[in-house]
Amino acid sequence: MRKIILAAIITAITAACANEKVPEKYERSPMDPKIYPEYIGVTVPVNIAPMCFELLLNADDVVTRFAADGEEVVCGGMKVCPNADEWKSLTMKAKGKDIKVEVYAQKNGKWVQFKPFAIHVSPDSIDPYICYRLIHPSYVAYEELTLNQRCLENFEEKVLVDNMLCSTEDGGQCVNCHNFQNYNPERMQFHARQNHGGTVVAYDGKLKKVDMTSDSLVSAGVYPAWHPQMKILAYSTNKTMQVFHSLDLDKIEVLDAESDLIIYDVEKNEVTTIENQPDEMEIFPCWSPDGNYLYFCSAHFEYQNDTTDLEEVAMRAKEIKYNIYRKSFDKARKTFGERELVMDAAGLGMSATLPRISPDGKWLMFTMGEWGCFHIWHRNADIWIMPTDGGEAKPMENINSDNTESYHSWSSNGRWVIFSSRRNDGVFTRPFIAHVDGNGKASKPFELPSENPDYHRQMMKSYNVPEFVKGQVLFKPQDFAEVLKTEGEKVKYVPQQRGK
Repeated sequence: MRKIILAAIITAITAACANEKVPEKYERSPMDPKIYPEYIGVTVPVNIAPMCFELLLNADDVVTRFAADGEEVVCGGMKVCPNADEWKSLTMKAKGKDIKVEVYAQKNGKWVQFKPFAIHVSPDSIDPYICYRLIHPSYVAYEELTLNQRCLENFEEKVLVDNMLCSTEDGGQCVNCHNFQNYNPERMQFHARQNHGGTVVAYDGKLKKVDMTSDSLVSAGVYPAWHPQMKILAYSTNKTMQVFHSLDLDKIEVLDAESDLIIYDVEKNEVTTIENQPDEMEIFPCWSPDGNYLYFCSAHFEYQNDTTDLEEVAMRAKEIKYNIYRKSFDKARKTFGERELVMDAAGLGMSATLPRISPDGKWLMFTMGEWGCFHIWHRNADIWIMPTDGGEAKPMENINSDNTESYHSWSSNGRWVIFSSRRNDGVFTRPFIAHVDGNGKASKPFELPSENPDYHRQMMKSYNVPEFVKGQVLFKPQDFAEVLKTEGEKVKYVPQQRGK
């Protein structure tokens, strides 16, 4: 029934754009139109889906004109959604230039033209797909949790993994931590926890489930990072807990009592510890694009009683500050060098997480907060950027808001970044996309376009871990569920080797 209603809404929106005319007589207003999503002055890729929006002011009738280089598209109605073919033609005309947008509203028989605004169309294209997890903002339930893929060139969305296919009355399942090797949809992995738990690896049309638990590890691997060329993945292993605050505005916190780094060899099915220094908690591995360095975060924390104590971590949580490090990697020997400090966030009284290197290797982007590692729960969390050659680290002013900015990833051409933000309401994370130029400066970000402009204001789920992908994942949810229900292939633990 929901699909039928949504189709009717979309049909009505499309029909409203047919045979519409801009009013000949109107008054000019100096005010910007109040629209959602707020697309005034944004920069968009040339291959983006139509930028649909709605007028949030009370009006009897609305007409909107998009114009560029002698071509125009005129739409009528409070919800403005240009025809896909006409929009594509318009963005090609406006490539490297602006689309001028004029919104006219009628009230009590009089038309008013709001202040026209521009949507700049960058000649830089964007990867055609993104993948993300959709989850209710609940702290205890995993119901109706999916990994989805969305086409950015239109509005097509499909479910890749559905946890309900493996959940039962006696046991639920959580799926998380999806990751792709070098944006390749045929090479991905994700984790499942609890019922039929394990790690699923998809590689060139083949699926396998891996049991990565070992007596030599803190836990199975999480927070994955594919090596850009080799069939290996880096993970952290974590002893994780949730803490709830009664007075703090940030009501929930996710903390690690222990964490190390491991590497998993897909072909050999072997796991090796690569970073487990005493009094250090390592997390969030990330490879450089050439595969010669592994970046990661690490926090120094000394237990007062020299034993792992979850209560002590919770009480001293605001002391935990993560820095960014890296280790050189010898591809031939598959060994690592010693850690090198890259970003001393603790020296600034801050905590840095989620390092991500741009595809050209020039920029390190990361999330900065006051403490801890799970910045998605921190209202003060912002996205920062710094040159990888050791230049100054700065917050990305055009990207950050007064609320949470957290997970982020680069497009394959390095000209776009997608990130999670709670700027709309402080509760639900939504994906925003921004252009990043050669100097590391970002444009004003735009919210992920939807065919029904009101979709995200009605949607009661959050987007987690948005990642760019170059094509469609061809496996079906049933394929993943089938392999999850099998016994996982037990990994072999191999002692750590030191590089020279």
